[in-house]
Amino acid sequence: MSFIATFKKNPWSWIPTLYYIQGLPNVMVVEVSVAMYATLSISNSDIGFYTSLFYLPWVIKPFWSPLVDTYKTKRWWTVATQFTMSLLFAGIILALISGSFFLASVILFYFIALLSATHDIAADGFYMLALSEEKQAFFVGIRSTFFRIAIISGKGGLIVLAGYMIESGIDTLNAWSISFGIVAVLFFLLSFYHSIVLPKPDTDVSTEYDTVKDQLSEFLKTIVTFFKKDDIWVSLLFILFYRFGEAQLVKMSSPFFLAPIEEGGLGLSLQALGTISGTIGVLALVFGGILGGILISRNGLKFWLWPMIIAMNVPNLSYVILSFTQTDSYFLISSLVALEQFGYGFGFAAFLMFLIYIAKGEYKTSHYAFATGFMALGLMLPGIVSGYIQEWLGYKEFFIWIMIATIPIFLIAPFIKIENDFGKKKEKPTT
Repeated sequence: MSFIATFKKNPWSWIPTLYYIQGLPNVMVVEVSVAMYATLSISNSDIGFYTSLFYLPWVIKPFWSPLVDTYKTKRWWTVATQFTMSLLFAGIILALISGSFFLASVILFYFIALLSATHDIAADGFYMLALSEEKQAFFVGIRSTFFRIAIISGKGGLIVLAGYMIESGIDTLNAWSISFGIVAVLFFLLSFYHSIVLPKPDTDVSTEYDTVKDQLSEFLKTIVTFFKKDDIWVSLLFILFYRFGEAQLVKMSSPFFLAPIEEGGLGLSLQALGTISGTIGVLALVFGGILGGILISRNGLKFWLWPMIIAMNVPNLSYVILSFTQTDSYFLISSLVALEQFGYGFGFAAFLMFLIYIAKGEYKTSHYAFATGFMALGLMLPGIVSGYIQEWLGYKEFFIWIMIATIPIFLIAPFIKIENDFGKKKEKPTT
């Protein structure tokens, strides 16, 4: 077997880069855009509204997931969407230097979100086809880790880079244009790499239909079978409310850090935001995600569900402390953000495995897309109103509201049923 064939057979050759490139458009569209618009004097209500609507393609992606499931292969869709996104990120550069940057950039972000959502369907389906359940459980922390490393690249590295360029005298729009140019080049290179290195599972095949009616019938069957799953409505409530508080917090955290002290914020620079929230915080999140994946593979999802729900929600108290103290201690701010992000990463491992759990069975790619669509809806709806709530309440009361918003998941969780050994690494038989 040649070196390339052996390399391609090893999941480590493609899982890290696949989920890095899955995370990068997500963070650029829904998080880096927030910081960018905040530096360009866009209001919190507009930031919360428009950047939350960027989630819409992830919400409605189940309706074209059967197309990805049946036309061409998951591998083909994965590479094609990556290459096209490289072109759209290049388009952001033109949008930022145009006369109406806000409208043009919003439109392009929507198209990137649309392609990113399609890429998610294909990549996640490819992940489930190329790996056994045992390997899926093991690599859930790894894929989450590299997804978060992409967040460090965007929310940390690119924001810090833009901050330094602006501080050195480069125009704000030009600084952000350079940052998005880097993303465009990176996307092009990784799409080329994946066109070579991604394996070709025997089960990754297109489906042929005799008539359009047959294809429509199959599409309707994927919807009906999803909503006929056991306890599906409780599961959907669980998905919608798992990050109900976090969905609002994430939209207002960057404006909070950047807002002047007299407006209730912490008055941080763009560089400090990138270092604390986008680097230190995300590293803590990555560590939490890795630990969560390892522990689930040892004891199963059911064993760790409650500790991970607590870890996801209770550390949001960090923002209550920061808003009331308005501390200028770099160490304290970094520590509290790291604590909250570690809890988020640890808790998110359980969330990912739960999505895989309810997608089990026939049409797993489409059903996983439905599950992640509801996950995106659980981020979009609270995020849309987050800016209005913050402007109405102020930062202190807003973060108290965030803690109240964590209560529903604790009321829903007792009704969730999970197989005892799901996600647990199976013992190899002795010979």
